[in-house]
Order: sequence, then C-alpha cells, then structure tokens
Amino acid sequence: MFRILFCFFAFTVTVIANAEKPISNAKGETPTSNPPMQYPSTSSVKVIDNYHGHEVADPYRWLEDTESSETGDWIEAQNKVTNAYLQSLPQRPAMRKRLEELWNYERYDMPIAKGGRYIYTHNNGLQDQSILYKAPSLDADRDVLIDPNTFSEDGTIALAGVKLSSDGQWCAYSLADGGSDWRTWKVRNVETGEDLPDVVEWVKFSGIAWMPDNSGFFYARYAQPVEGETLLGTNENQRLFFHKLGDDQSQDQLVFERPDEPKWGFSPSVTDDGEYVIIHNSKSTDPESQIFYKDLQDPDAKVEPLIVGFDAEYEVVASQGKRMFVMTDNDAPKRRLIEVTVGKNERSEWHEIVPECEDVLQAASLFGETFYLNYLKDAHSRIARWSLAGEPLDDLPLPGVGSVHGFGGPDDAAETFFSFTNYVTPESIYHVDLQNGQVSLWRSPEIAIDTDNFITEQIFAKSKDGTRVPIIVTRRRDTKLDGSNRTLLYGYGGFNISITPSFSPANAAWIDSGGVYAVATLRGGGEYGREWHEAGMRLKKQNVFDDFISAAEHLIEAGYTKSSLLAVQGRSNGGLLVGAVMTQRPELFGACLPGVGVMDMLRYHKFTIGWAWVGEFGSSDEADQVENLLSYSPLHNLKAGTCYPATLITTADRDDRVVPGHSFKFAAALQAAQSCEAPTLIRIETRAGHGAGTPVSKRIDEYADLWSFLMANLR
Repeated sequence: MFRILFCFFAFTVTVIANAEKPISNAKGETPTSNPPMQYPSTSSVKVIDNYHGHEVADPYRWLEDTESSETGDWIEAQNKVTNAYLQSLPQRPAMRKRLEELWNYERYDMPIAKGGRYIYTHNNGLQDQSILYKAPSLDADRDVLIDPNTFSEDGTIALAGVKLSSDGQWCAYSLADGGSDWRTWKVRNVETGEDLPDVVEWVKFSGIAWMPDNSGFFYARYAQPVEGETLLGTNENQRLFFHKLGDDQSQDQLVFERPDEPKWGFSPSVTDDGEYVIIHNSKSTDPESQIFYKDLQDPDAKVEPLIVGFDAEYEVVASQGKRMFVMTDNDAPKRRLIEVTVGKNERSEWHEIVPECEDVLQAASLFGETFYLNYLKDAHSRIARWSLAGEPLDDLPLPGVGSVHGFGGPDDAAETFFSFTNYVTPESIYHVDLQNGQVSLWRSPEIAIDTDNFITEQIFAKSKDGTRVPIIVTRRRDTKLDGSNRTLLYGYGGFNISITPSFSPANAAWIDSGGVYAVATLRGGGEYGREWHEAGMRLKKQNVFDDFISAAEHLIEAGYTKSSLLAVQGRSNGGLLVGAVMTQRPELFGACLPGVGVMDMLRYHKFTIGWAWVGEFGSSDEADQVENLLSYSPLHNLKAGTCYPATLITTADRDDRVVPGHSFKFAAALQAAQSCEAPTLIRIETRAGHGAGTPVSKRIDEYADLWSFLMANLR
C-alpha cells in the first residue's frame, strides 16, 4: 500500500553536508581527503511502526519493493555514481589484470562413479561456469555431458545440482537462473546426452533422491509464487513429491505434507540398499530436526516417524537394512554417532557407536565396515576411521592443515574422493582406495603465484568477556609487523556455520599486493560445537560483535596494522556483522565491505525465507526481543553527524535469500548520515543473487572493485 506514497522521485545530485571541511572521527583523526562525494538523493516517506511500545521510523520503506520502476531508477542512479568512482581508481586496471591471472587455473570437483563412468566438473580457468564431463576412467579422454555456458549469453544460468540415478543411466540436473535460489530440474540421458521432456519447477532448499529402480525421484517444492512475488514472497508450506520419469509435473505424487505446520521443510534421501526414503525435517535454520521414513518395498506404506521432538540435530548418514546410523548433538554438544533401528526407535533403544570427543564431528560416511568421520579441530579438519562395531581405528593421513570435504559414494564402493584446501593451497582432489586405505593425489592445480612466499599463523584475541577468539592470519613472509600494513579482517559468526581455511584467488591477489588477510573465528559459528553457536545467537548476539571488535583491536596491538589501514568484510550474516560493528565502533576501521547483509533486524522475517532465521536472531514480533534487535540492527543504529569509514556495500538485484532491500535501505540511510568525505557507496550487481553460481567474469569484476576501493581508502 505504500506504493502510492512514493510515486514521485527526484534523483537530483546533492553534495553531502560539510563535504568541504573534514570532520574528525571519534579518535580525533581526520579522514583522508577525497573529492567530495555526490550521491543521488533518496526520497523518504513517513512510515512509523510500533514494535511493542517502540515507535520506529522507516523512511526508506519504498526501497523494499525491488520490482518497482521507482526502485529501478534508484538502482540505476546509485550504480552510475558507484561505477564512475570505481572506474576512476588508478589501482583498478592492474588489480583486475592480476585477478584474472590468478583466477586462470584449472579447477576440478570430486568425481562421481556410476554405471561404469566417472562424472566430474572442470573449469579451464576463466570459463564463467564449470562444465560437467563424463569419462570411462579417471585418466581417460572425456566428453561433455552438460555445458552450462551454453545456457545464457552472459553466463548467469548456473548448473546448481547434479544427481545420477543408481545405474548411472540418467543425470538429473538443476539450473539456477540469475542467482536465484529457485531451482528447475531436468533429466539427461548420460549415454546420448539428450534431455527427456521432464521439467520440475519451483524447487528450493531441497535436493532430489532417485528411486532404486531409477523410475523417478523424490523432491520438495513450494507452490508457484504469484506474479511479482517470485523474489520477495514468503516461502512456506513446502511439500514432498515423487516425480515419475515421463510424467508432467502436474501428475507428480504427493508423498508428505504438513499444512498444519507451514514452516516445516523437507529434504529426501534414499538408503543405499533402496529399502527406505529418509525425510529430513526442519522448521527453521536452527540445528534442530526430525527424521521420517517410508518403506519403499511396500506400495501401501505410509510415512512414519523415526525421531521426533525437535530437541536436537539429527542426520541419517548411513544405513544397513533397518539399522540407521545418525549423527546428532543430542546429549553431545560436539556431536556423536548413534544407531537407531526402524521399528525399535524408542530412545531407550538407541545405541551409541562413536561417542562425543573434544573435536566437533562435522560429517560421517560408511564404507563396508568402516566409518570415515570428518572432525573439526581448531577450525581445521581431521579424518578419523572407526569400525562399525564402534572401535577407533586410525586417522587418515592428510596433505597438511586445512579443510577437507567429500567421502561420497555408496557403502559398497571400492573408492571415494575428498578435497583438500587451505589459505595457500588451491583445492586439490584426492583418491582413497577403500580396500587398503591408501590415499593418492588425483588433481592438483597450478596457479600463477608462489604461495611459498605466504605464511599462515593462528593467533588469539581476548573478547570483552574474556573468551578466547582464534584468528587465522595469512600474509607475505616479508611483511613487517610495524603497523603499516593494509589488513582485511573477515568474519561470519552465525547459524552454526564453520568458517574453515580455503584458497581464494581473490584473497591471494590481496595478499600478493602486500595486504594481510585475517579470519576471526567468532561465537555463533559451529567451529566449537553447539555451545559456541548458542553463545552468539538471539539475546547473546552482541558476543559476536564483541569478538570481532576484539579481533580487530588485537591485530592493531600485535603490529599487523592500524585503524586507518584496517578493513572488515563479511557476507550475508557476515554483512550484518560488518554493519553492526561499523555503527558501534566507526573509528576503529578505515573501510568496511558489508556484502548481501541482513541490515534491517525488525523486518527481515517478512521476506522469502527470512522467517526461518527467527531462532537465530529473535523477531520483532516477540516483545522480549525488540530492544535487543534495536541495539545492533545496522539500519537503526546509524547516527547523523557521524564520520563513518569508507564503505562499499554490495548486493544483487535477484538475491532472494537476503533480499536487496536490506542493502538499499542501509545505503540510503548511511549516505544521509555520513558527515565526512569518506565515500559510502553501494554496488548493485544485475542478473545475480546471493552468490552461488555467479559467473567467473562477474566475480573478477567485483573483487577488482572491492580491492581497488580498499587500496584507495586505506591510507
């Protein structure tokens, strides 16, 4: 209804107040001198909401309507100013060239072995999207199976998922259009390369699971959005279907739904022996879940509960007949492995296979009689092998200290693969012979930089309440700790997500240019288990910001940098993190890079899947949460007359995870509040979303802009 209130807009250019005279920040420092920034004026509307007695103005509410022509004009005007500024930076051409050189290396994903073939993705370096190949052996000549680069001229349609049928005859694959979370699934004949007419649409936050006879697959979907709500409308009432090959989607069989629980979500998997379809049931992003199952041998079988109560996190990781092996944090904050038997699933019948230990259990796979357990120890991976009988065997030798993912395949597989990476090692793929346990390198890329000149070290800061905060710092070996280094501090701190070491050509370019790259391990993440996560959520969210601020202060105290040379970066929940600390401690940073952030903590739950974050943040619908949300909500803590650090906000027009209205409103409010010459800009990518599937060319352009912005403003 607010559309009527903002039919007329004046996109005249105004100069920020007091631009002629630099204003000292809270530390008494004068910002670096830049040409006076000119921004498009942003109209305001009179909107005041009452949140349990707290009256809060929302003058830029109209920017939430990202589909309106008025918002489109605003985007165009903002991008024009931002692009002109970024293109004028003398550092940008050389930085973009270096980024292109560093991105230009071969990248492989882990092979999938099915039907006498290996299926894997490969990118020759600068291809916008990786290509899916098929080959009769690991080292044989290969053929293209799916080339997503042919799907769109601008490379913005991405291959988002691949699932082979059990006999390897069919390849179901999903497409993401322009960065959206919506997925469209199709089916390709692996032998002929031809697609079936089958098309399954409106799938989101769900994979698929093939029937053991390859007749079709299970998937979860939402109803088709009404016109104009595709990227903004609330996602509720997900339902589980079975799609039979050859049928139109309208004929798909409904398997499971709970209209009485509109916020429940479902994700299917089929046991390796084909006995059961397992239905993982969540109700939000909280690590609390339920498990249901359906007997596939009985055509009349109904969906039955295996584990219910939403009291902990449960994931079926393997099975043998009726024996289900479940990874859980029930009575184990760092997770354990238990056995639950179908038909005897009372909790008194549960049997522990692998007990909790001092490291955090992240994933588990069963091959024959051996479990491969992926643990996290101080934010890096450790792989332990345990017997099916619950006896420890040994640890798998790894190439170094870093992050490991993989170990996919059926329980009777003869081989499996894993990837290894850290801040100085590009992702390499390793082969594991499951008969003898031997590990061998399959693919390791060569990059246009000598990372032997880099060093990675772990240091520790002390947070406001005394909590130890690990920081992993990567820098050139010749970096002097004299406070003279441009330093970028990255953080996330939320949703039980662990930030572990990984190689990035963008970060390599930053370090190669003389910068320091630091990653803080913050409460709210999953690096140290459930208690670490819970210490940074809801009413304890300020702990996350205190951890990040303490990490920044420690980098200064340790001689890596100083405030004017220190930048902070985060995306999504990390964008919220950056927005919060820059409003709480603007004098501490020289520049800020909040990406696709949750900036309006009072209204985030009203769009797409935002309602699912209430367990993490709390909601303005809850009277006891409003004051806490207002205390750190970036949008609501900007204060006019403050000198904020140089800021480049990034978002995308098709982000339907954290809708771009968050960043739009924050940018408008920040530009209005800024009292000094430090630029406060927003970069709005078109035909892109929350990040996944973004074409390589767009990623190179984005980081050329980000790093050039930092170089120009960290002085």
